[in-house]
Amino acid sequence: MEAKPVAPSNHPRIGEILLEARTIDESSLAQALRAQQQTGGVIGEHLVRLGAVDDEALLKALSQQTHLQHANLARVEIGVDLQRLVRFETVRDRRVMPLALEGRTLVLGMVKPDDLSSLAHLQFETGHTLRPVLLSAAQHARAVALLETWGWGRRPFKLPALPEGDAAARAQPPTDLQDLLGVLVARRGQDLCLSTGAIPALKVDGELERVGHEPLMGGGVERLVAPFLTPAQRERFQQELELDFALVVPSVGRFRCNLYRQRGDCSFAARHVLERIPSFESLGVPAFLHEFALARQGLVVIVGPTGHGKTTTLAAMLDVINRERHANVVTIEDPIEYVHHHGLSNVNQREVGQDVRSFAEGLRHVFRQSPDVIVIGELRDLESTQIALQAAETGHLVLATMHSLDATSTVDRIIDLFPPQQHTQVRAQLADALECVFSQRLVKKAKGAGRVLAWERMSTSLRVRNAIRDGKAHSLRTFMQSNHEELQSIDQSLARLVAGGQITREEAAKYEESPGYVDDLIGHGAAAGRASSLPPVRSSSLPPRG
Repeated sequence: MEAKPVAPSNHPRIGEILLEARTIDESSLAQALRAQQQTGGVIGEHLVRLGAVDDEALLKALSQQTHLQHANLARVEIGVDLQRLVRFETVRDRRVMPLALEGRTLVLGMVKPDDLSSLAHLQFETGHTLRPVLLSAAQHARAVALLETWGWGRRPFKLPALPEGDAAARAQPPTDLQDLLGVLVARRGQDLCLSTGAIPALKVDGELERVGHEPLMGGGVERLVAPFLTPAQRERFQQELELDFALVVPSVGRFRCNLYRQRGDCSFAARHVLERIPSFESLGVPAFLHEFALARQGLVVIVGPTGHGKTTTLAAMLDVINRERHANVVTIEDPIEYVHHHGLSNVNQREVGQDVRSFAEGLRHVFRQSPDVIVIGELRDLESTQIALQAAETGHLVLATMHSLDATSTVDRIIDLFPPQQHTQVRAQLADALECVFSQRLVKKAKGAGRVLAWERMSTSLRVRNAIRDGKAHSLRTFMQSNHEELQSIDQSLARLVAGGQITREEAAKYEESPGYVDDLIGHGAAAGRASSLPPVRSSSLPPRG
């Protein structure tokens, strides 16, 4: 018989059960409750992290609370065929894990077995009857962190048991860099931010959350980071007072890091980078970018503020090339975030500071390396931009990111890198070379954790090329409210997300350009009763050149 989810509100709280069984004491429970108040999550994962209780004892208590069977991921091997029944995004976001197949019934581990929405979603996704069993939130977080590194659906998975003494080590608030990075991954945050005089913080869905109780005092940030630096990196930091580097922490993940000085001391930022390159579908990237990724020549620029996913979108486009095109690819990155293994293409990744001294120097010799595709981590100086335009004009596909407010202002930002006397020539070059500017923002979801992609597009057409040549790229914004295929504003994307219930109107207001236009689009969709009545997102073939 299929087990039914039980609402935990009808049962004693987990802390009360553990206290009654004398598994924990009042002090441990109070410490876990303070941690939960600061960083969120469920009380059980904090008790495990603090070393007050182990996974097995917590699972038994949860079973007593809900009258459901429990599963220990350290004792269950999940086969490849079983993994392929459920998408990894579902495993991660819904906090579930397929455990066994009993005939047509899928035994499904769930951190929240009373989540009826997830049960309905999984039944539809898998086509199986479900039998939910309990999972530890802490175990699930550790499993997801490992699977993001190892890959899903590639090999059988069993959660490694924690080494002896690990529970005792976790009994203190996270005080070393590895622990702090582990908390970042477990909370599904984007960045770890350490500043002298401040309590360590995570950035989760774009907002800062404190971790622990004590601020980092003088020299504390440098002491945390120093063990993870090579001698060459330490020397470079001493000389340049700033250091970009990639860091791989076994069993935790891969991170893009920056160490810098402020007010005579150090600060540090680390971004969690998934080693498994996300698909267009999981990112919410529109299909037309797939076509631009396979273009034979021209310049494609991904723009937006820091922390809004430009590098991830660029990596997804490069993954399309690697899977679908026989090409020689050369990248210049600072640092390398996503590691691409050679597929149909050769992907030669060069890191600034390790393989090459600067973006400009790496690009200066790129034509001798027989590139078909050139990927530039960021257009940030005159020489790099000059070479990128030259490459795009001479039969190469150039993909790059840039910090810019929107698609149309990117044109002026590129031109302003050059001396005034070259502006006319550069406008003509850019008009001929540019294929697409894709601007993106990550907007907080209306329900649950996470963010969703909102975007705008400016791709090549006779109208766009003429405006660039004439120095009137700013005038193209007026066309973005006219539903031209090559010019689609972020307002249209935001209106679709609001009408579809994915984001709130308040969140959309943070990124919109024209509130009245957005309201008109939303009202039009509501009157028709569906978001699809908004102007369509078309993804036909690339517009002709000339």
